[in-house]
Amino acid sequence: MSKESYKIDMCNGPVLPKVIAFSFPLILSGCLQLLFNAADVIVVGRFAGKESLAAVGSTSSLTNLLVNLFIGLSIGANVVVGHTLGSADEKGTRDNVHTAITISIASGLSLILIGLLFTKPLLVEMGAPEDVLDKAAIYLKIIFIGMPANMIYNFGSAILRATGDTKRPLYFLSVAGIVNVVLNLFFVISLNMDVAGVALATIISQCISAVLVLICLCRLDGPCRLNIRKLYIHPGRLRRMMAIGLPAGIQGALFSFSNVLIQSSVNSFGSAVIAGNSAGASIEQFVYISMNAVHQATVSFTSQNNGAGKPERINQILFSSLGLVSIIGIIMGVGVNLLSTPLLSIYSSDPAVIAAGQTRLFWISLPYFLCGVMEVVMGIMRGLGYAITPMIVALSGACLFRILWLATLFTWFPTQSVLLLSYPVSWILTTLIHGLTYLYARKRHPLFLQQKTL
Repeated sequence: MSKESYKIDMCNGPVLPKVIAFSFPLILSGCLQLLFNAADVIVVGRFAGKESLAAVGSTSSLTNLLVNLFIGLSIGANVVVGHTLGSADEKGTRDNVHTAITISIASGLSLILIGLLFTKPLLVEMGAPEDVLDKAAIYLKIIFIGMPANMIYNFGSAILRATGDTKRPLYFLSVAGIVNVVLNLFFVISLNMDVAGVALATIISQCISAVLVLICLCRLDGPCRLNIRKLYIHPGRLRRMMAIGLPAGIQGALFSFSNVLIQSSVNSFGSAVIAGNSAGASIEQFVYISMNAVHQATVSFTSQNNGAGKPERINQILFSSLGLVSIIGIIMGVGVNLLSTPLLSIYSSDPAVIAAGQTRLFWISLPYFLCGVMEVVMGIMRGLGYAITPMIVALSGACLFRILWLATLFTWFPTQSVLLLSYPVSWILTTLIHGLTYLYARKRHPLFLQQKTL
């Protein structure tokens, strides 16, 4: 297979088939990446006990809080590389690629320090139960040691997505995912390493995927080719990445902050509900990651067509993506609810854990397509170069709203169902506001103003 066959021409031809072709490998890649965490949760739930399951599962919101700020920069890398590719700016593309990989390394090293210093105090602040706290802290500290590999893979994949290549990241994760599952079983069952074993298996597999993506970038033809000797942060390119990526990262971090508050409320219900929510969250993430693949396609297609000066394709991208993400979200959301008992039984045989997981899947997975719709509209805005507006809308409509929900309705009716209802209500509110900002942006963006003058 030639190197060119991995790429998708985003600026010409029918939009929907290309969005599907772009998204499908991303869906498979995302699901494989989730298998890292799912394998962790399943293995400890089956072979190490309820407390270990709660320890691993309850850390995801905290991990996302600390990691999402840097992951947002990878979104900036995707947009700026896509824009310079669309406008045929080869020097700009080369500078963007080398800046992005350098930033990924620096981000990973920073996260090691943050993780080692602050994970246990933050877990204490979240109200992690005593029977969970020490194991959760051990798991997190090992996970953060592997953050440089995690960052390199995410930034490298963002560069490949900008070229239209979503297949090779899938191949890399397939290899890493198999290694992760085998090592999970070996470390936990044979060596009795408990949560430390699943964490170690995860970071080894992440190192494998990072090395593979670096080798791929070093062998690319054209301006996206990586030369390790030329790694350097170009200040102008960094500013552009940060202008797009930093608001996205802040948004992701604050989203995670609201989820940390919700996790703290979940912790008040005890280890069985924590474990059930952990299992439910692990399952629902497969729904989310499938919809998020369409969001990533929307960002990449919009940024390239923006760079190529093709405004007539933007609405085609929007409506194709909205239809696709709704179909994926509805089918998968209904599916995991119909199969909730056998799916949750993979994680635990405890009836209380299964019941808590089913409650979570009902309130979040069933209406999850609303979150996908919200992200597609947000992706269009980011691809057009808007960063601050989507951030403000998302933070107001989701994060602030959820915090107010916790302070009012959940305080008055402190049940798991009332707590989780905050998610679908916030998605509806935020989607409506995003839609209005997109209509306003079409009247002011240079790409569409240029269209009117032609």
